[in-house]
Amino acid sequence: MYIEPLQIRGPEIIILLIVVVVLLFGATKIPELARSLGRATGEFKKGRVDAEKELEREGSDERQKLERAAKDLGINPTGLTDQQLKEQIQKHLLK
Repeated sequence: MYIEPLQIRGPEIIILLIVVVVLLFGATKIPELARSLGRATGEFKKGRVDAEKELEREGSDERQKLERAAKDLGINPTGLTDQQLKEQIQKHLLK
């Protein structure tokens, strides 16, 4: 005797998930859970933006340090990548 597995697709899954959530948490807890999820999402996005700004700031600080060091050694940093600047500085220091 063959029994076909239960096939649930598309909107049926969403309806089933909503029913399970209501059964687990109760109808009164769902708005509170949604607010908490919204706050957590907002905090995550804010943290991501802050981290991106910090990385950008650190990158520009490093570039400024490289340019300052290159100028002090008599190297023109215009048009050079960070890697090229590092190589030029290293070559100059090893002379």
